[in-house]
Amino acid sequence: MPVSLADIVTSLPSDESWGPPTTTDALVEGVPYAPYSKGDKLGRMADWTTEGKDREGRGGRQQYNRNYKDQQVYGAGTSSLFAVQVAEDESSFSVVDNTRTSTKSRGYGRGGATFIRGRGRGGREQRGGRGTFQRVGQRGGQQNAYYDNRGGRGGRGGRRFGGWKDYDKPQRNRDSSVNIKPDWQMLEEIDFNRLAKLNLETSTGEDIDSYGFLYYYDRAFDRPPVKNNERKLNVVDRVAYNVTTSQDPIIHELAEKDEATIFATDNILSMLMCAPRSVYSWDIVITRTGNKIFLDKRDGSSLDMVSVNENAADAPLEASEGNKDSINFPGALALEATFINHNFVNQTVIESDTSKHEMPHENPFYNPSEETEALASKAYKYRRFDLSLEKDEDPLHLIVRTELDAVVKNNISGEDQLLVIKALNEFDHKAQGSGGALDWRTKLTSQRGAVVATEMKNNSCKLARWTVQSILARADVMKLGFVSRTTPKAADRHVILGVMGYDPRKFAEQMNLNLSNGWGIVRTIIDMVRGMKDGKYVLVKDPNKSLLRLYEVPAGTFEEEEDGAQEEIAEDGGEE
Repeated sequence: MPVSLADIVTSLPSDESWGPPTTTDALVEGVPYAPYSKGDKLGRMADWTTEGKDREGRGGRQQYNRNYKDQQVYGAGTSSLFAVQVAEDESSFSVVDNTRTSTKSRGYGRGGATFIRGRGRGGREQRGGRGTFQRVGQRGGQQNAYYDNRGGRGGRGGRRFGGWKDYDKPQRNRDSSVNIKPDWQMLEEIDFNRLAKLNLETSTGEDIDSYGFLYYYDRAFDRPPVKNNERKLNVVDRVAYNVTTSQDPIIHELAEKDEATIFATDNILSMLMCAPRSVYSWDIVITRTGNKIFLDKRDGSSLDMVSVNENAADAPLEASEGNKDSINFPGALALEATFINHNFVNQTVIESDTSKHEMPHENPFYNPSEETEALASKAYKYRRFDLSLEKDEDPLHLIVRTELDAVVKNNISGEDQLLVIKALNEFDHKAQGSGGALDWRTKLTSQRGAVVATEMKNNSCKLARWTVQSILARADVMKLGFVSRTTPKAADRHVILGVMGYDPRKFAEQMNLNLSNGWGIVRTIIDMVRGMKDGKYVLVKDPNKSLLRLYEVPAGTFEEEEDGAQEEIAEDGGEE
């Protein structure tokens, strides 16, 4: 029976409201409410981010937003009274892949295992080899994942162990190489990021004069040692001089002749050119007298020492940092490495008065009437470099005293090749501070490249300085010796495991060492000093930050310390 419009109108409520009639069943004192569970936590009135909790991650498990991990939605403890049954959508729809897969899968594809080589501080401690695989078991239907030893994630759905680059690791507090006094005035502060952007193209330099003599290198050390017959490192007492710039008589003569404006030694100049790679503190004394600038080092300066694993991710610890092994302190390792380098050079040459390479002049620091010990094989070449720019009115030249250690006959041409000889040392590849180094006794012959690559990483600054010194001296070959302790607990007995020869320029390319950047750093520091008055300045590497500070110091700052040391030596001699 059809309903007329008039009947519909008359059935409408007479009051002003519209909609379903209000009942008293859902009212509490006249206020409507929705049933809820007593276990519910009151949260937001409306949370539009809850859908992120229902999504499943790639690993087949539910992933929760970390901000709402422990929160519950209001009314979640009971079924919703307002739930609406919607039709099934396409979420249940899936495509079936009917392509054939190989039954002999090696696990490199998606959902399989991923292999990543690496070394570092991941799960277990790694002791050697290019890289080992460490498998981490997972639950349920999660895929297998392999982690590299750096702690990174090797496969999807895996969990990373440890923090990213140990961001929460406490920073080490090292001491400065020189005591900063209150009367020192800081003039400049230079960040390493600024130094890395500098660039100055310079020629290969020219020889001014050469002094001293060189013995011939013993090629027997190039051959690998016979098994169970290791060559011991012997103590060879020979006189070798490491005179600072301002005390060099030859440099004084060149300065009086106005041959250059800047004067330095290769030891000091290489540290300045490789400053961005340095971690430990060091200092250089800069003296300006008129238009002449001298780059000097203090007596007992850290520049004279050979650091060990300075650039390692976990460098050797001090005693104050919890290191209980006194022979593996950074200072003790530096003394050991300096001792090794001095004796290694003297042992690898053939001493013969009839067969040696004589320079035009004799050693300028040796006095035969006073010295009784024999001289070490050493030649000093004074070389000049042009640091001028196009805008300079007058040329700016630098003279550096370089050192050479030996000569060797070329196998093809028969000409004498100049050598720089250095030694890397292994203290204990299992100890703290070894930087993940390989065992040289077992890996040096079979994995020579991996050993050298590890040393480039752990001793980046030291190897860069040696390379720069070789290039400054225009050496043909740089010989690197590999010296290890006889036993890890004996720091005074060593064996020579092998010697490798490198072209310094090609070695610099392998290390990503840019000499133009080094010359740019030198020119920048020199320009700062040239804009200041005559006096004495100290350039200090901050012990805990990547920056340099330039201080102005009183004229007699370090002379008092030297005089005091000489007086103590004289008193000790008088008492004896």
